Amino acid sequence: MKSSRLNQSGDEAALAAQQGYSLTLSQRQLCDLELILNGGFSPLDGFMGKADYDSVLDHMRLVDGTCWPMPVTLDMDKAQVQQIMLGEEIALRDKEGVLLAMFKVGDIWAVDRAREALSVYGTTDALHPGVAYLNNQTKDYYVGGKLVGVALPHHYDFNHLRFTPAALRERFQQLGWDKVVAFQTRNPMHRAHQELTLRAAEQTGANILIHPVVGMTKPGDIEYYTRVRCYEHVLKTYPRAVAMLSLLPLAMRMGGPREALWHAIIRKNYGCTHFIVGRDHAGPGKDSAGNPFYDPYAAQALTMAYQREVGIEIVPFQEVAYSHRHVRYFPVDKFPEDDQPATISGTELRERLQKHLEIPEWFSYADVIKELRKTHPAKDKQGLTVFLTGLPSSGKSTLANALLIKLRELTAREITLLDGDEIRTHLSHGLGFSREDREVNITRVGYVAKEITKHGGMVICALVAPYVKPRNIVRQMVSEVGGFVEVYVSTPLAVCETRDRKGLYKKAREGIVKQFTGVSDPYEEPTSSEMTVDTSHVAADVVIETLIEKIKALGYLPNVCH
Repeated sequence: MKSSRLNQSGDEAALAAQQGYSLTLSQRQLCDLELILNGGFSPLDGFMGKADYDSVLDHMRLVDGTCWPMPVTLDMDKAQVQQIMLGEEIALRDKEGVLLAMFKVGDIWAVDRAREALSVYGTTDALHPGVAYLNNQTKDYYVGGKLVGVALPHHYDFNHLRFTPAALRERFQQLGWDKVVAFQTRNPMHRAHQELTLRAAEQTGANILIHPVVGMTKPGDIEYYTRVRCYEHVLKTYPRAVAMLSLLPLAMRMGGPREALWHAIIRKNYGCTHFIVGRDHAGPGKDSAGNPFYDPYAAQALTMAYQREVGIEIVPFQEVAYSHRHVRYFPVDKFPEDDQPATISGTELRERLQKHLEIPEWFSYADVIKELRKTHPAKDKQGLTVFLTGLPSSGKSTLANALLIKLRELTAREITLLDGDEIRTHLSHGLGFSREDREVNITRVGYVAKEITKHGGMVICALVAPYVKPRNIVRQMVSEVGGFVEVYVSTPLAVCETRDRKGLYKKAREGIVKQFTGVSDPYEEPTSSEMTVDTSHVAADVVIETLIEKIKALGYLPNVCH
């Protein structure tokens, strides 16, 4: 097994990079690149070509027969692939322009999103984070080929906890650890997790590697800076020399059973001999019908079926729950009959944090809760974006301005209005009205809204935003840092035309104005907005009153107003 694929000198790479095309990598691509280069994704030596990709989708194997359940691909858009040729070497860079690798183009093919979603995730439901990423952020083409590494992505944080597979295997050897059981997590750890890992260590005779993901996780998860501080507190609760902490720069797909098997292979590459697979490992929750995406024990069944081939022993664990009567944790299948299991769900924990309610000592550690409280202000102190979308002249700007005024009456919080016309004049000056330019315009607004929301501000966006995909991208971006309320202003086209003071509908029907939404360009109606209003039947002040009540109900405004 190669410990690193960094085998091209900087001078050679720089010369080659100057002569060819350069691609700036996305966050997921950076995570994937790092694990290819450092050996975490061994035996991959590049981004998958089409033959390996097809084989992984259909059989969970590379073409050579090696078990590998998850596609690892480099996506590019049409404009980008038109600038490259098969056999060409292109430079892969981080967002600062630092050269990380040279990539030899071997294959280019169009993405079949439905096929990949069904094969990898078993669903096309847009509530699945992997499907949502595939539909909304993955570009239209995959480019496969081998990598020649120049440098690993540079990290400025927690470097004392970042080990490559080779460095971690060497560390285990130095410590005299011949058996290591890995624990995967994307959430903070509490007492139940410590109990579970200690039981796994006792069962296997192994030391413990706490190996949390610090790449991309499920949108809305607690950011990893807070989580790592929590892990460091939990690490102090283990007996001396039993456990260690190392960070994994993985971009999760939330792929359930396939992802669990992928995680096991990765931990094998990092030198672990055992891997804990819990209930609903890497599951993303419930689908649109309210049912779990995966059977809770499907991940355990799949990983155990492949454990001998992969070369790592799976340690299946059920959930553990606390017994007040016996003052200890028990697996739920062995819970004492004379007591009721005590648990706190993630949703309940977030609610307790936001409302500053008590969190019992049996559930977590004081230092962990202290860290979590720092990053979980009450809902009425969190940021919020209200995103109004609808046809031109549907009433979006009127509602946005009215909402702005009403919110200023009710709260002293900072409120920003991002109106479509002003955005076009300033932020998106120079963009046209092609589909591509409109998508760029919407995502730019989303980026600004995200930054304001992240810092606790309120944002009101009012723009046509005619396409589902960029609206979903904005929703995902903002939801990662705060609240998001989409308001579909569903005023009928005929009413919008009668309100058109600028005469743009008339000019569009006469062909003078091209690509005008509602006439020559379609408007893709939202299907999952938090609120839908038709201003042809309801007065603006009534709509605003209803919207204010909605925002209060979600907790972003106090019920007792100033």
